[in-house]
Amino acid sequence: MSHLSADHPKVAAPRIGVLIANLGTPDATDYWSMRRYLSEFLSDKRVIDLPRWKWQPILQGIILSKRPFTSGANYKTIWNNEANESPLMTITKEQVAALRDRAATLWGDRVMVDFCMRYGNPSTASAVDRMVKAGCDKILFLPLYPQYAGATSATANDQFFRALMQQTWQPAARTVAPYFDRADYIDALAGSVERALGGRVPKKLVASYHGMPKRYLMQGDPYHCHCQKTSRLLRERLGWDKGVIDTTFQSVFGREEWLKPYTVEHVAELARQGITEIAVISPAFSSDCIETLEEIQGEIREAFEHAGGKEFTYIPCLNADAAHIDVLTTIIGENLTGWI
Repeated sequence: MSHLSADHPKVAAPRIGVLIANLGTPDATDYWSMRRYLSEFLSDKRVIDLPRWKWQPILQGIILSKRPFTSGANYKTIWNNEANESPLMTITKEQVAALRDRAATLWGDRVMVDFCMRYGNPSTASAVDRMVKAGCDKILFLPLYPQYAGATSATANDQFFRALMQQTWQPAARTVAPYFDRADYIDALAGSVERALGGRVPKKLVASYHGMPKRYLMQGDPYHCHCQKTSRLLRERLGWDKGVIDTTFQSVFGREEWLKPYTVEHVAELARQGITEIAVISPAFSSDCIETLEEIQGEIREAFEHAGGKEFTYIPCLNADAAHIDVLTTIIGENLTGWI
């Protein structure tokens, strides 16, 4: 930039940004940290689509007076006390560190890899701002959701676009499509199942996905279909008979009907039917989090055992497993075509 005049604002050398987005996490387990996080999460119109005038008094006056205490207690059971952060934050950092290493090997310092959270910190806006200041005139945005849903992929993209609106010099942008049916992603899932089960076929493998109101499906959200296809492709890749894998949905909130069957009810019913040995996997989560470490291994496991279940095996998320990093690196490379 030697041709610039002395009083011209500093211009960084051009780079390409790869921004990884995860759901989010509270900064701590105390009441106010939990309240800030839950307020941001539950105020998202993509998550709760009730009219603001109707929903906000209920949220701010009733739900957030009690829920931060119970949610904080749940987080305390899984909190990474050594790093003073949630497991989701720890795992996301590990994933990004691995992707930075891969990017450095493939593309040198031309590509900058960073991460953000849809809710909580680091915010999407702060991450975009960091990238722009570092010279990124192109940004690839990758939400860590294999299956598309309005309440996950779309709201992450929304926040990314809002962050771009704040930039004076707006970078070119791309978003990554859902990857629920990619062969390499299915291979990575299958590998995790085979390692966890030692090659044996369980009586039942319950594929538990995060839930959503059934109404969203009827409005055109493809999430339910993506989940069903992931489960089918996983079963076919493992070479198992039909009926071994059941697709269920967890984390129900509110009174309206959500996608069924509900995981907590389904595992109890399996136990009552005499199926006392099951395994559970969570293909919708790229990183272990409160929904897997506390809900599945706590509430859902307890429901199964209380109904007579004997052996409950939880298969961890792909996290920073090398096969998962391979998949994400390939996806990134494909989406950088024409940019690098």
